[in-house]
Amino acid sequence: MPEIPPSILPLLVDLERSVDNLGNTWRPEDPAYRADVYRQTMTSLSYAYFMYFHADAEHPDWAPLWNPVYTLQPNPDDIYVQSPIRGDLTYRVSGNRGTCKILSFTTQAALSGTVDEMPRPNGHNELDTNDLGIGLGEDFSIIFSAARPAGYDGYWAPIDPSARGMYLRYRMYDWAGETDPVLSIECLDAVPPKPRLSPEDILHRIREMAKFPARKTDLYYQMQNGVKERVGFNVFEPVRYPGALVKQTYWPACFQLEPDEALIIETEIPESAPYWNIQLNDPYFNALEYVYRLSSTNGAMATLSSDGKYRGVIALTDPGVPNWLDPAGYTEGGIYGRWYDCDSEPVPTIQRVKLAELRAHLPADTPVVGPEERAEEIRRRVVACQRRRRW
Repeated sequence: MPEIPPSILPLLVDLERSVDNLGNTWRPEDPAYRADVYRQTMTSLSYAYFMYFHADAEHPDWAPLWNPVYTLQPNPDDIYVQSPIRGDLTYRVSGNRGTCKILSFTTQAALSGTVDEMPRPNGHNELDTNDLGIGLGEDFSIIFSAARPAGYDGYWAPIDPSARGMYLRYRMYDWAGETDPVLSIECLDAVPPKPRLSPEDILHRIREMAKFPARKTDLYYQMQNGVKERVGFNVFEPVRYPGALVKQTYWPACFQLEPDEALIIETEIPESAPYWNIQLNDPYFNALEYVYRLSSTNGAMATLSSDGKYRGVIALTDPGVPNWLDPAGYTEGGIYGRWYDCDSEPVPTIQRVKLAELRAHLPADTPVVGPEERAEEIRRRVVACQRRRRW
């Protein structure tokens, strides 16, 4: 039996590393930034319990990944869940496809936050059920294994022998009108019953939990800071990420404005655009509140101008026009847009203007959105988002 310390605090000493990462934020001396980093540390620590205690590779189960609570830049249109797996075992995922835009599976050597340096793209495979021809609302079963089982002719996907995690994304375009998948995951190999954890296991997992928040900020601060360092504020930098959705181009930017200003985001829309969206993040790479705030939109929600372009407006107060992107009190942060499987990938522009002069920079026929109409827009959003499974 290991020696069990009389206090849990020594097991959590590595939590301070995530606070040390305050030095890698845009304003290390700002007390509001410090408070935000403390909050971010708690969200990651809370999530880490699912990562280390909820399931194991022999006894898999879905756990929430990124969402409005366990933040770190989730796409508001996506629900993410994960399960530990092992590349030498065989798994069956079964259930119903739902009617959402995308249901994709990604297996990889390590889930982010569980190791000090992410292995990319080694041991990283992705499967989109749309590519398999699984229809909307259809029941299905997929076998995941290193090799196709002998005599099996159903849906099958390979997993790398080094794989240690699987995550899913359910992408919904019409939050109120589409349904999420309903899925289970099973290990098909003969395994022992799920054991009681030993004291050694518990202590080890608590120590790993304490490392998790810093590992996440190590990864994500670098991504967001890199955009600012390369192109500055209010400029988009299109990019494709290794191991991410292969059909998707991201267009990140770092935004900055004063309280009496607005940012106009303008872009052409591809002729064929199965999916596109845009969202706002805080300066620490967390999605801004998107249930009760209009901090994101997508091709199903957005209103296009009469010339066919999308024009979104970032402003701290309601500008009274369509496509308000609410930064939730932040005057600086991140923007992430996505073109998914589009036939072109235009680069949007950002124009910084005085809020009082906003309409002079928009088409003359831009509609007026009054307080009652805005309140109804937010109400519909809240109801639709709450009806999705998020944890």
